[in-house]
Amino acid sequence: MKILLVSDQIDPFVYSSTIKEVFADIDCVLCAGDLSMDYVDFIVSSLNKPTYFVFGNHNLEHLKYFHKELQKEDQQLKEYSCGAIYAGFSVIRDNSLLIPHPISKKPTPLLIAGVSGSRDYNHGQCQYTENQMKFKLLKLVPQLIMNKIRYGRYLDIFLTHATPRHVHDHEDNCHKGFKVFNKFLKKYKPTFMVHGHIHLYDLNEPRISRYDQSIIVNAYGHYVIELPVTDSSDIPVIVD
Repeated sequence: MKILLVSDQIDPFVYSSTIKEVFADIDCVLCAGDLSMDYVDFIVSSLNKPTYFVFGNHNLEHLKYFHKELQKEDQQLKEYSCGAIYAGFSVIRDNSLLIPHPISKKPTPLLIAGVSGSRDYNHGQCQYTENQMKFKLLKLVPQLIMNKIRYGRYLDIFLTHATPRHVHDHEDNCHKGFKVFNKFLKKYKPTFMVHGHIHLYDLNEPRISRYDQSIIVNAYGHYVIELPVTDSSDIPVIVD
């Protein structure tokens, strides 16, 4: 299974008349935030593949359509139709995308958990403190336990905008990662964590790292991953 990752910028390799040819073998698309919904809709309509997205800390014009607490503030809000599926603060099981059970090898759904937003740095929308993010993640736990019981694993992909602390993050308040993400990864051990938020202007900055048992991938621009993973021995390991 090949999965296209996108985040943070309109990538000319993706936003192109040749997108169908370039990404003909893609099975799924994950959008890791800071993208306009017009761009996401272009990807959906062009590739016609299951597409999941979370919000970042920018391009939040459509955030209110997906968060009930914001809908209460706008009584005139009309319905918004989107071809992609919002994965923010939810656990998703995609029965059209199958992964072998770790023991029985029977086909099971692709398991995704998504989280929107960044650390709180100026009290803007879709920004969270460590404690706020902790409680958001706790609400996912019952569904993750159900995954473990039914499918032999908690999660395949953890889709976020922000990073874990000290994994691909920076030291300014906006781009610091969440410590609670580190604990989440150690507990639920997704095969991949896909994030955005960190722009790869410096070619020496890592795009892929391993933390505990998870492969952490920066989706900036675009990148393609594959499941199941065949060889990850050359991926740099990050240790607390």
